[in-house]
Amino acid sequence: MQLVGQKGNRKQYGHRSAGRARGRFGVVLAALLVAGLGTACGSSESAAPDKTEKTKAARGAESGAAGALAQAKAAQQARVAAAKRWGLVKTPLMAPAAPKEKPEISTREGFEVEGGDELPHVFTTVPTEDKVVFLTIDDGAEKDPEFLKMMRELKIPYTAFLSDYLVRDNYPYFKDMQAAGVTLNNHTLNHRYMPGLSYDQQREEICGQQDTIQRVFGKRPTLFRPPYGNYNQDTLKAAKSCGIKAVPLWNAEAFVNRMDYREWDRDLHPGDIILTHFRGKDDWKGSMPDMIRHVMKTVTDKGYAVARLEDYL
Repeated sequence: MQLVGQKGNRKQYGHRSAGRARGRFGVVLAALLVAGLGTACGSSESAAPDKTEKTKAARGAESGAAGALAQAKAAQQARVAAAKRWGLVKTPLMAPAAPKEKPEISTREGFEVEGGDELPHVFTTVPTEDKVVFLTIDDGAEKDPEFLKMMRELKIPYTAFLSDYLVRDNYPYFKDMQAAGVTLNNHTLNHRYMPGLSYDQQREEICGQQDTIQRVFGKRPTLFRPPYGNYNQDTLKAAKSCGIKAVPLWNAEAFVNRMDYREWDRDLHPGDIILTHFRGKDDWKGSMPDMIRHVMKTVTDKGYAVARLEDYL
C-alpha cells in the first residue's frame, strides 16, 4: 500500500527542526499503519485455511454421497439385468442391512426336549420385524454349476447344510460355493435317522462331520440340521458337545413347482426359514435354477427379500 503525504512548501510548517519532528512522526505513523495492515492480512490468511478445509470436507461428503448413490444405482441395474438373464419374472428385493443387535433365539414351542434349556435351541423362524426370509439348502447330492453361477450373479444369499457321503465326490464344487460367501454347515456324515442311534453313534455322525468340514473347508460349523428334522435329547447333547450353537429347522419347503408350509395359514412370515435340497432333473421335474425361479417368484410376489441367515444369529 502507498502512503500519500500532504503537498506544499516546507516553510508553511515552521522551522527545520519542527519539520524533522513531523517527518519522524510520519515515519512512525506509516510503520504503524503497515504493521496494522500486516496483522490484518495475517489474520485473514490464518482464517482462510480453516474455511478452505471445511469447503473441501463438504465437497468430499457430497462427492462420497454421489459416488455411493451411483454405485447403488449400478448394482440395481446389474441385478435387474441378471434377473432378466436368468428368467425371473421380477427382480428380487434387496434385503435390509444386517441388524446391529441379533434377535434372541429360543426353542419353538412344541420342539423342546427334557433339559433343553442348556442345549442348542431348535427353531423354524427367526424373530424379526424385517420382511425377510432365509433360504437353506440340504445334503449336497446335485452339483449344478449353473446354480452356482445363477446365485452369484443374482446375489441371493443362502446357507448350506452338507452330508459328507454326498459331498465328498466333489469338494471343489462346495469350495466354490464357500468362496462366494456361502456358509457350509453340518447335516451329519451319512444322513441317518438320528433318534434311532445311540448317543455315541449320534456324536460320531455330528462330530465326524464337524471335523470333516473343518479339515476340508477350513471352518468349523456352529449350525446343525438333523436329517429329516428328527432329533431327541441325545441329538442335541451330542451336537452341543461338538460345538454346535443352534439347530435351525424350517417353516416352509421349496420344490421346483410348489411350496409346502408348516403353518395353518400356508403362508410366509417375517423371519421364516425355507428348506430346499440340492436336487436336479433325476429327482425333480426341473433343475436347481428352475427351483430358484419358482422360490423367488413366490418370495418376491409376497413382498419378501431373502436375507443371510448368519446375519441374524
